[in-house]
Amino acid sequence: MERSDLLAIADQTPTPCYVIHEGVLRKNLDILKEVQDRTHCKIFLALKGFAAFCTFPLLRNVLHGTCASSLYEARLGREEFGGEVHVYSPAYSEQDMAGLLPLVDHIIFNNFQQWRRYRKEVNLCKRRVGVGIRINPEHSEGDVALYDPCVEASSRLGSTIKVFEGESLDGISGLHFHTLCGHNADALERTLQVVEKKFGHFFTDLVWINFGGGHHITRSDYDLDKLCDAIVHVQETYGVHVYLEPDEAVALEAGVLLSSVLDIAENDAHIAILDTSTTAHMPDVLEMPYRPDVFDAGQPHEKKYTYRLGGQTCLAGDVIGDYSFDKPLCIGQKIVFMDMAHYTMVKNTMFNGIGLPSIATYDPQTERVTLVKTFDYHDYKNRLS
Repeated sequence: MERSDLLAIADQTPTPCYVIHEGVLRKNLDILKEVQDRTHCKIFLALKGFAAFCTFPLLRNVLHGTCASSLYEARLGREEFGGEVHVYSPAYSEQDMAGLLPLVDHIIFNNFQQWRRYRKEVNLCKRRVGVGIRINPEHSEGDVALYDPCVEASSRLGSTIKVFEGESLDGISGLHFHTLCGHNADALERTLQVVEKKFGHFFTDLVWINFGGGHHITRSDYDLDKLCDAIVHVQETYGVHVYLEPDEAVALEAGVLLSSVLDIAENDAHIAILDTSTTAHMPDVLEMPYRPDVFDAGQPHEKKYTYRLGGQTCLAGDVIGDYSFDKPLCIGQKIVFMDMAHYTMVKNTMFNGIGLPSIATYDPQTERVTLVKTFDYHDYKNRLS
């Protein structure tokens, strides 16, 4: 994101606000389109990571549809995005199934037990619905257990080969696996070696294989050639179609969270209290955890003035981190948190009754910010009773 764009965004935008950069989205889509053109795979938007439907008219020019993890996500994908709608959940209720089947093109079950429970409903559905099973290759690539689908000690996600063997694939058109979380293609390559060794003998009876999410395809150092080679290998070896459902890659570096300094406290350190919150508005900072980049800021003591940036809630740990600046911060000054499009809007809360940040888009061609959505007291009240 260009410095001039960030200055324009900060100048025009009230805080707090998520601002989606349409130019970066287009750049990311160009990369995803290249992968599709080179391999003839299909790439879908995983709504669990990014679901700002004001951008769907742009995204649907390249992506084939959406992947959902719930009834509400599936409905959003059908109503606002179009294209194909795929859904996976660790388990479905009867109410879920009744609502999902009229909406989806593929439904992925966590195990054969769930498939047998709902097979009759799927077969009676008026629309043709492809059925998949999620497999667990018991191969871990994640560094953080909270985000590792193949974490040891009986992961609830997918069926291991031990429970898979001996089951009938009658009625099953594809398999789904997911081991990655913001990884490069070498992690996929290692995963595929395990998947093929354990499950490869089932592949020739299938129509499609879903490589899941967590592919950081649009990252600057991502190995596109290795990804494309892996996709082509599976398609040509087994005669199946490959699907990908990246989440972060679609919106990577495509958004910022704009905040303002409300107060500056002095408790053995300079502490800037902001009109946003880590726990409410960027929860991955605490859950992952990680330290987000801030525009025009450095590491602690790298620049002359160091501040601890904290949120507005009463949670003691509502702290973003320590940052240094060339000049002293002042009340009312805007702070720009980088790479805040994915896993923010979809995960934020109104804890403490703190208002949600507004949502806006930025067009670099016109240098104009468009405010798309604002939230108020009624959004807080209507979540409760």
